[in-house]
Amino acid sequence: MRVDATTKVAAVIGDPVTHSLSPRIHNAAFAAAGLDWVYAAFTVRAGDAVGAVHAMRTLGLGGLSVTMPHKAAVIEGLDDVEPDAAALGAVNCIAWDGERLVGANTDGEGFVAGLRADHGLDPDGTRCVVLGAGGAARAVVLSLARAGAASVGVVNRTRATAEAAAALAGGVGGVVDPAAIADADVVVNATPVGMQRDGAPTDELPCEPGLLHEGQVVVDLIYHPLRTRLLEEAEARGAATSNGVSMLVHQAGAAFERWTGIPAPLEAMRSAVAEVTEGSPKS
Repeated sequence: MRVDATTKVAAVIGDPVTHSLSPRIHNAAFAAAGLDWVYAAFTVRAGDAVGAVHAMRTLGLGGLSVTMPHKAAVIEGLDDVEPDAAALGAVNCIAWDGERLVGANTDGEGFVAGLRADHGLDPDGTRCVVLGAGGAARAVVLSLARAGAASVGVVNRTRATAEAAAALAGGVGGVVDPAAIADADVVVNATPVGMQRDGAPTDELPCEPGLLHEGQVVVDLIYHPLRTRLLEEAEARGAATSNGVSMLVHQAGAAFERWTGIPAPLEAMRSAVAEVTEGSPKS
């Protein structure tokens, strides 16, 4: 990579941010696309999000990715936000529209793109159940509804939080019991249950595995480890599965396209993730 006075800079802001895979993903994408861009990571403390947006304007940065704790706070410094970001109250990507800075949330867009790419599945008309009601779950609920899902059920321990997430799906959303998983076409784990901790895998499950079966698509948004016990149990029962790498790559691809105006080199981006995870991503 050659960096000189003409090189355009993009970056991720957050705290902490040193663990981020975004620099690896986006630098691989810029190289594959033959663009004179470079991507960095900036630690930005809580309370300084709007200042970081002002810095983007002043320095002429080509784009910003936004991670915790700034996804809501950056909105104050923007000229506009896309509909999904406005509905979620969270921005993970900032791009230029002429002289204006526009915030987007590409998580749900990336999730649906991953379903289509990995499984040839369009959510239109499908019955979906999402486990969890946090930021990732909310983005998935909204995106599934926007893509035409027939129903989007939310399973969560705290009912009020579940109701807030389900409301994002409008008339097709609702809070459901775990038993509804058995009737779902698409099951999404958006909780941290099953995530690798202290360098060791866990056998925790976010749902009863007997509810999973052939004909379903089961997606675990976790990617450490790549194969959680949930995915192993789903595969053993004949379900199609994928992990969180697909959403990670496709949401980054959506940001890349907003910044550069060209199609994202998704295979190069996926390969960059595979280099630092345990084996090749399974889809």
